[in-house]
Amino acid sequence: MSIRRKIIIAISSAIILTALALLALKLFFPQLLSDEKSSLFTIMVVIIVIVLSLAAWLNASIVKPLSKLRRAAGEIREGNLEYELDTRSTDEIGDLCRDFEQMRLTLKENAEDKTRADAENRMFISNISHDLKTPITAIKGYAGGIIDGVANTPEKLDKYIRTIYNKANDMDALIDELTLYSRIDMGKVPYVFKEIEISAFFQKYADDLRLDLEEQNIELTFYDALPQGVKVLGDEEHLRRVLNNIVSNSVKYMDKKKGLIAIRLRDEGDCVHIEIEDNGKGIEKDALPFIFDRFYRADSSRNSRTGGSGIGLSIVRKIVSDHGGSIRAVSEVGVGTVMHIRLKKYSEAEK
Repeated sequence: MSIRRKIIIAISSAIILTALALLALKLFFPQLLSDEKSSLFTIMVVIIVIVLSLAAWLNASIVKPLSKLRRAAGEIREGNLEYELDTRSTDEIGDLCRDFEQMRLTLKENAEDKTRADAENRMFISNISHDLKTPITAIKGYAGGIIDGVANTPEKLDKYIRTIYNKANDMDALIDELTLYSRIDMGKVPYVFKEIEISAFFQKYADDLRLDLEEQNIELTFYDALPQGVKVLGDEEHLRRVLNNIVSNSVKYMDKKKGLIAIRLRDEGDCVHIEIEDNGKGIEKDALPFIFDRFYRADSSRNSRTGGSGIGLSIVRKIVSDHGGSIRAVSEVGVGTVMHIRLKKYSEAEK
């Protein structure tokens, strides 16, 4: 019931009830209206009783809800986002309370998101500070060794220079990843989508990667079970980034003397199913649901080998999602990890 209708009903009720009360008094208690003074007093008493009753009703249905709304506004102003409003009323005040409650929930969600983002940013800054400091410390140490004459043979000098070069490359790769993440986070990643024959794309990727992995005593196998000519619509550069980040993680957490990485392509109707499996150390069951979250590290160690910004797999998920696909991980500690990626096939009919 609207507030306007409540007020109209209250006024109408006051008039009708007053008339009925006076009629009842005249019929059953005529002595109360026997003279002008008694009549006036009786009428005043009746009107006061009726008005007070209606005022109590209006107070309960209008004034109290408005007071609660005002108190809720005060609680919000003081930063208390846990104060809940009763939204059962069906009039305009009820609508206002529901809108206010929705606003409170939105503010609370935004505050929680901000708190979570602040915590992630603090962790991110801490991680990046360490991950930049590690190669910088190494570069300073080896450069100091060259300056001080410690690298006093051609072999030592060559080793020191190569180490400095490799550490500088590590820093460059980290900065490149941070730049890409920043652009992804702001939704400003420039994708160049085109038709990609997926078998040829993966065959070339495997051929390019195999030699590098062999130098690290890791065997790469490629299995293609797709029909000929299957295509997806994608950005080759960013899909290669997805594969590089996944394979890089496999190499980083490889704990076997003979490493194995397998890339498999399977046909699943409208989708291409890509599996990337390794025989590394695996991921703890409790950590598995969070590995694609920003800044999350399944391995909390801070050494340079298993460190990292914690954004590699979040970049992977974002790129796959932007291609209309999905990714999930299956892992067993001590056995290895399998990444499952699904991408929608592209057909000429979609042009």
